[in-house]
Amino acid sequence: MNKFDDKYMCMASIWAQNSYCKRRQVGALIVKDRMIISDGYNGTPSGFENVCEDENGVTKPYVLHAEANAISKVAKSGNSSEGATLYVTASPCMECSKLIIQAGIKRVVYKDEYRITDGIDILRRAGIEVEQIK
Repeated sequence: MNKFDDKYMCMASIWAQNSYCKRRQVGALIVKDRMIISDGYNGTPSGFENVCEDENGVTKPYVLHAEANAISKVAKSGNSSEGATLYVTASPCMECSKLIIQAGIKRVVYKDEYRITDGIDILRRAGIEVEQIK
């Protein structure tokens, strides 16, 4: 853990508050060379209504996770996430972990552990440094 981890995680937690999701608000930051190169929070794709759950409180299938939003945003910007650190307020799922691996992110720091840990397991298998901040 480095001295900036707590600060970046705090910023990711604040960024999560931008989410319109009711069940869980998640925020993510991608940091490279101590610069924030991207950010994201969970929500619907651009141009969709800002409603994440259906009338039964179930998350809609097209809601993007915070990590996917941050990775998409950095790709669109022309920046490279190669060698970067991802700070995310909840542990990544399997789908986001595959994106993290392909984006060249080398370190993932998360706060809350999700009940399913297959995303964390595949990150470790890929040689990505994974740390939980409590």
